Amino acid sequence: MRKQVLGKWPADVTARLDLVFADAPFPAEGKSEVEGIFDPPYYEWFQFDKVWISGQDFLQCRNLDMCVSYLEELMIREGPFDGLLGFSQGAAVSAVLAGLQQQNLLCVFRQGLALTGVSKMKCLIAIAGGKIHAPVAAARAFAGKIMCPSLHFIGDDDFVKYHSEELVEAFADPLVIRHPCGHTVPKLDDKSLQIMLAYLDKIERDIWEHSSTDANIIALNSEAQIPEV
Repeated sequence: MRKQVLGKWPADVTARLDLVFADAPFPAEGKSEVEGIFDPPYYEWFQFDKVWISGQDFLQCRNLDMCVSYLEELMIREGPFDGLLGFSQGAAVSAVLAGLQQQNLLCVFRQGLALTGVSKMKCLIAIAGGKIHAPVAAARAFAGKIMCPSLHFIGDDDFVKYHSEELVEAFADPLVIRHPCGHTVPKLDDKSLQIMLAYLDKIERDIWEHSSTDANIIALNSEAQIPEV
């Protein structure tokens, strides 16, 4: 991921992103679908299965709860962070985290279902991601439109293109960059570069305008018990 992003995206994009590249917690089960695209070893954010339900192909996952806890601990330890950038499984779980953080429990603290100990996510960049439907936590994440500003990369030859299109529909105001490649981090042509720069401009404005609210969010959530996902 580091090599792909820093090697393919121009400096006028990467210089505006203070990136921390996190390793997934689980060794890949069986043959990895990115074998031949990226160098081994391969790791997974969760284990997933493709299932056929009522004539449709769905992505179901296992160990999402452990993944959520792992990422929240990392964000508390190495943050603060303004958002998430994910590729493939990383993009899928990033979308789930944004949705779970948005959903509120009916309690005095009005906690989100995930990332309760960190600042509200202000941006999400999903590259070759997909919408996952199980376990229950994933269904809760997509109970309503996700308001977090999002940017989605969708490849014409990507084997998860259908799932990427489905993920876009889960967000209230998504931007989309389409490219002719497959399951990869694409280079940015002139059109996609302008979309990316416009997205970063918007995020930077939003962060500046709402920076005074983050301390309150953190203080309330740090005193509340974090529920299981």
